Amino acid sequence: MRRILHLFLLLGMYLVSLNGASEFEAFFRINQLGYHAETLKTAVLFSNQDLSDRTVEIKTKKLFQKTVLKRQVTHNEGAFGQFPFHYRIDFTQLQEPGEYWIELSGTDIRSHTFFIKESGTYSEAREKMLGYIRQQRCGYNPFLDEACHTKDGRTAYGPMPDGTFVYVFGGWHDAADLLQYMMTSGNTIGRLLLAYSETGVRFHDEVNALGQPFPNGIPDILDEAKWGLDWMLRMHPEPDQLFHQIADDRDHIGFKYPYKDSSDYGWGPESYRVVYYATGKPQGLGKFTNTSTGLANLAGRYAAVMARAARIWKEDLNQPGQAEIFLKAGKEVYLMGKKQPGSQEGVPHKASYRYHETTWADDMEWGAAELFLTTGDSSYLEEAKKYALQAGTDSWFGKDTARHYEYYPFMNVGHYVLHGCVEEDFQDTLEDFYRKELRAVQERAEIYPWNVGHPFIWCSNNLASALIVESILYERMTGDSQFRQLAADTRDWIFGKNPWGVSQVIDVGTVTSQNAHGSMLSLEGIKTPGGLLDGPLYLSTHKLHHAYIQIPEEEPYKAFQSDIVVYHDLIGDYATNEPTLDGTAEALFMICLSHE
Repeated sequence: MRRILHLFLLLGMYLVSLNGASEFEAFFRINQLGYHAETLKTAVLFSNQDLSDRTVEIKTKKLFQKTVLKRQVTHNEGAFGQFPFHYRIDFTQLQEPGEYWIELSGTDIRSHTFFIKESGTYSEAREKMLGYIRQQRCGYNPFLDEACHTKDGRTAYGPMPDGTFVYVFGGWHDAADLLQYMMTSGNTIGRLLLAYSETGVRFHDEVNALGQPFPNGIPDILDEAKWGLDWMLRMHPEPDQLFHQIADDRDHIGFKYPYKDSSDYGWGPESYRVVYYATGKPQGLGKFTNTSTGLANLAGRYAAVMARAARIWKEDLNQPGQAEIFLKAGKEVYLMGKKQPGSQEGVPHKASYRYHETTWADDMEWGAAELFLTTGDSSYLEEAKKYALQAGTDSWFGKDTARHYEYYPFMNVGHYVLHGCVEEDFQDTLEDFYRKELRAVQERAEIYPWNVGHPFIWCSNNLASALIVESILYERMTGDSQFRQLAADTRDWIFGKNPWGVSQVIDVGTVTSQNAHGSMLSLEGIKTPGGLLDGPLYLSTHKLHHAYIQIPEEEPYKAFQSDIVVYHDLIGDYATNEPTLDGTAEALFMICLSHE
């Protein structure tokens, strides 16, 4: 059935292409960040005419634009959008460092220039992405040099009377809006700590704890993680208490300055915001409510990041007192998760939209594994194994679609963390979970000439980044490199080897978003470099937002849209062109794992 659907889609795209074809058009797409000398290297050439038996040349500026490699254009990978012909150009054998471009012989059609390097391919991107997360700070924002939301917040659903003041200053804004979630912030901290401790990257020390440009002897990535960790501690004021969300969709009243937040949560504009207590039960103060079933999803991630932070602060920063604070909080919240299995969703108000997380065993697995590594308590190890079997392959991998953030986080890092703690037979089980998921995506990738297989649901770039992370961790666990090409093509897709030729990270690459959805761009003309965009989206899903997104008749990438998936570099397109906190953290971890 899938193959029949595939042929039907390709036939439809082919007919659209023929009907719209006029003058000869052809385009190259590459990874705009460049390629490491020893890694897989491919480009895509696509056209509205058959280019079989034509030749492409890779040229360098050295030695008067010398041609260093020729490739015959052969197999058509199929149609996509208005272009029925796609060709894969493999130049993996080219390893000499330098600046290059690709040309279609006998024409002036060429790619952007790109570099092949022996090191440092992603170093600039890495620092910009960390900088974006710093720009998202709530409380004191060093990017704006302003304090915001200093009155957060007043409670809802807690054991104390509604409207009680609790001090939850700090953390990060979630995206272009100003909401704050334990769900995404906890995962963001986890990715920062993993990037620090599970990769060979050594981050710069250029800012202090407030994010100001004064080195303090601590890697900037840990300063950023600490900003979030301190907020998480405030959201857990007592051993059996946990808050999980600040503000709701009453925030969505247009672009505004964080320090002049005109949203009104019942105490007037520019005043207190509501802070939701994690009850593990349905919540919603307005027209809509969620369908929460527990709070183990939040608790498992909370325990995981606190336990890992405890090891880092004790062993690397020599701060045993701070490490004890982290570990104590992690243990307490983990117990809350054991008592209330299930998922705490985001809380809606005016609209039904919310973070719809339903998975939680993966988070408890990760939390238990990290607690075992920190404490050596074997009871955590046994619980981690139990949760691992329960989580299995319950994920988006191989699926066509899913609800927004239904399978979150977007890959289960718990299997990787647990892998180093268990006997060989159980290691095989964990490896098989990853292998099955990755094979399912690999099968889907055959549908598209770009060899990408993640579904184009909202925040598709987050899924793409998580897929790459999982493939790299799988290869670490097993030595099996069968998914290396899938990972490379997916990474290249993010950084510009896609139909639109747009790197999906702001100001990282040759062609990037100039109109990303965000207040600072709208109000001050200031971009937010380093933010990972939501990414390309199914046209059918995007149409659901058309009433709210104005798409001009002659929008810049119209020629590259398709009946399947679209991307728009428009400030109003919050569905494809908005940077997000947790997506950027996932992509940051991904490029740290990809470092040379």
